[in-house]
Amino acid sequence: MPLREQITNGLKSAMREKDATRLSTLRLISAAIKDKDIAARGEGQPDGVGEPEVLAILGKMVKQRLESARAFEEAGRLQQAEQERSEISVIEGFLPRQLSEEEVGAAIDAAISETGAESIRDMGKVMGALKSKFTGQMDFGSVGPRVRDRLA
Repeated sequence: MPLREQITNGLKSAMREKDATRLSTLRLISAAIKDKDIAARGEGQPDGVGEPEVLAILGKMVKQRLESARAFEEAGRLQQAEQERSEISVIEGFLPRQLSEEEVGAAIDAAISETGAESIRDMGKVMGALKSKFTGQMDFGSVGPRVRDRLA
């Protein structure tokens, strides 16, 4: 089932079950996707954003909430931090399983061999290959330095 359909179905079930936290989080997800769709239509993509872009949106939302939860905890606002963590769990329900460190290493090695990368100049090719296959399954912020180390 496509991700958009899963989100819509989740939204409907949250309404039926009167699950306020889940409902508000799913509404935020839908709004973020619609914003990207509108922007994509303005750039000449009549169908809006595809599945990889939706996964990227969800990943970005998780990262934002992690940062917010950390900030709330540092400020001693534990209730808001808990709210952010509950939103994270809802969003992660729609993301694919995250790869382990070993799987990330194997994926980096495979991408390097597929692209024929030999130096740091080829890092863009490697990252592009990884993003096309593993969007939503790994944190590319932490993968970048690992790719750089392998190519150096």
